Amino acid sequence: MDISSLFSLDGRVALITGGSRGIGRMIAEGLLSQGARVYISARKAEACRETAAELSALGRCVALPGDVSTTEGIAALLADFGEHEDHLDILVNNAGAAWGQPFDEFPESGWDKVMDLNVKAPFFLTQAAKPLLLAGHQRGGHLAKVINIASIDGLSLNPLETYSYHASKAGIVHLTKRMATRLAPEGIVVSAIAPGAFASTMNKEARDHAEEISAHIPSGRIGRSEDMAAAAIYLASTAGDYVVGSTLTVDGGVTIAR
Repeated sequence: MDISSLFSLDGRVALITGGSRGIGRMIAEGLLSQGARVYISARKAEACRETAAELSALGRCVALPGDVSTTEGIAALLADFGEHEDHLDILVNNAGAAWGQPFDEFPESGWDKVMDLNVKAPFFLTQAAKPLLLAGHQRGGHLAKVINIASIDGLSLNPLETYSYHASKAGIVHLTKRMATRLAPEGIVVSAIAPGAFASTMNKEARDHAEEISAHIPSGRIGRSEDMAAAAIYLASTAGDYVVGSTLTVDGGVTIAR
């Protein structure tokens, strides 16, 4: 048993949506550190290119700015990706949105934006990328991987009135199971990660009030970049081949303590 090769991503190709910051950037750093060629996508082109330039110190990282909330945006992203690669080994569906508003005021737009990006986009991007993932599986002799980024808010409630976000993240947990069952026989393994409190633009509380938030976490701290990178490396590598349809909770114990 060669443990080092189990976690190696040497020569594999990864595409990460929402990869310019937060959880996506943490994952990009981890995959690069293990030898993967990483393509990051984000809606804000300048931020996407800046992050890719910074991460290029770790390996090959290329910016592919785009909006995956529509099928047209997905097609454009994969067309751009196809200018660089003819196969894909790892797809990380990380791009996401949140919306908070009181129940009596919560608008339809707060549902459409969140559900389109958090639930529909992972499905339709994976669907469109399936030929590339199959090519990765056949070319490399290893299983292709799809990692959906869920949230602990899809597993248990927080006090905020984020109705569509809660529903979308619960939905992606179950969608992961459905997709995994369908795609595993073809050599594509689908799994998910449910992050807890990690400092990011989306999770401003963890970013700006880490000490206060840490007091409510059994592990006594918010998540670090290494925590997220390690989880993604595990699922993306050969080490995670037998983890099919599961959601890996990375939260320092918050969910079980709620």
